[in-house]
Amino acid sequence: MKFVQASTLDSIADYHLLESETPKPGPGEVLIKVAACGVGYVDALVALGRYQVKPPLPHTPGKEVGGWVEAVGTGVDGLAPGDRVMASVRGGFAQFALAPAADTVQIPARMSFAQASGFRVNYLTALHGLRDRGALAAGERLLVLGAAGGVGMAAIQVGKAMGAEVIAAASTEEKRAFARTQGADHVIDTAPEGWRDRLKAACGGKGPDVVFDPVCGPLFEPAFRSLVWGGRHLVVGFVGGPIPALKSNLTLMKGAALVGVDVRQFVLFEERKANAHVAELLSWVADGRLVPAVGRAFPLEKFAPALEFALTGQGLGKTVLEIA
Repeated sequence: MKFVQASTLDSIADYHLLESETPKPGPGEVLIKVAACGVGYVDALVALGRYQVKPPLPHTPGKEVGGWVEAVGTGVDGLAPGDRVMASVRGGFAQFALAPAADTVQIPARMSFAQASGFRVNYLTALHGLRDRGALAAGERLLVLGAAGGVGMAAIQVGKAMGAEVIAAASTEEKRAFARTQGADHVIDTAPEGWRDRLKAACGGKGPDVVFDPVCGPLFEPAFRSLVWGGRHLVVGFVGGPIPALKSNLTLMKGAALVGVDVRQFVLFEERKANAHVAELLSWVADGRLVPAVGRAFPLEKFAPALEFALTGQGLGKTVLEIA
């Protein structure tokens, strides 16, 4: 099989397309024939050793895939060769990849492999953040920053499914138009000057109840200051650059909460609840309530440009590596 690997994390140029024998699944494992692998900003950071958790070496990028079950190891029930699945794997930039059976889930017939390859982390982050951490209620106003990215797109769709009025913030007209196609009720630019006034107008003269923030950039404090009384600002990620600080007295003055959303630890410490969330999200896909948009697609041989593109923040939705 063909796969991508590097022995250092210094540069994307260190990664090469190699060939090896197809692995065999061990006990409790599933071998996936990979059709598509998601390529997100975090995937690119991990590939360069810039993420908070560094991978062991040698490293094959890619965590989320969609594809077919090729073979199952001993002790695996409920999955069989030929099943259409999404899975969390050890190295998805490959024609075949191993996954724990516990992290392999059958997907609805209406879901494509490309959609599946960017689904689990983004949509689970959105539902965990909005429901568990943000206590978003139907009728509340939700501001989504970084709205055109993979997790921002998911937050728009999940927020709408939960009955919220969604205001999407994005830096370009193309991104704002994309956010509208994902269900945003209102869109707003990200130019700092006068931004709070424009946000207030988009919120009908008030402010948002919940902020979903995977950027935490220059609009971090203005967004928090714009919250209504009792608002919740969800810290999801830091693609905006240096990590910002917030004066603690603002939380008291606004009666507002600054809340962290870490889906990795959610899955680690609350596995059963996380699995139930994923099952619920897939049921929403099956009945048409969620329709994940697929971002720019690259073939396996173009893995390096795919990683570079994921780092730019220019994509609409999640970038995908198409493998089969």
